[in-house]
Amino acid sequence: MSIESSEVSNRPPGRILVLTGDGKGKSSSAFGMALRAVGWGQRVCVIQFLKKATRKTGEEKAARQLGVEWLTLGDGFTWNSPNLDRDRATCQRIWLLCREKITSQHYDLIVLDEINAVLAWEWLPVSDVIHCLQQEKPPQLHMILTGRDAPDALISVADTVTEMVSVKHAFQNGVRAVKGIEY
Repeated sequence: MSIESSEVSNRPPGRILVLTGDGKGKSSSAFGMALRAVGWGQRVCVIQFLKKATRKTGEEKAARQLGVEWLTLGDGFTWNSPNLDRDRATCQRIWLLCREKITSQHYDLIVLDEINAVLAWEWLPVSDVIHCLQQEKPPQLHMILTGRDAPDALISVADTVTEMVSVKHAFQNGVRAVKGIEY
């Protein structure tokens, strides 16, 4: 199903939001906005670049129950990866799917979770992503891009940029991730 042209013409222009920084809450914030959009009857797609499909999270479970298309396509925690070439190739394949979803005119909001890190690691050309956002993205589509170290070029084309700052994190005191808080 595609978005009707009369619906599109009545909607405000889509925004590009970048959530970055070393603090906790980038993905959580994006998922909160996705939940808000679903509450207003909007069609939402979440594409995760780094998380592995076998790692289930509460946000994915809830979002799927609400009709969010949720694609977890990464190879896992890439900073521990024995095969960075494979991880890079995986991210490039994910980006091709992202472009299909972005240009499909099927969604009101798309979240690209952890793409900022992928761009910072130069696993995808920043210029390709910016070109897609500026030239191929339907005008009413909202985009949220999350992850540490968002490149300056991406920040410059975004409408809204939020930098999460870590003041204190329980992990620094040996507290492990908790179901319902971190996943």
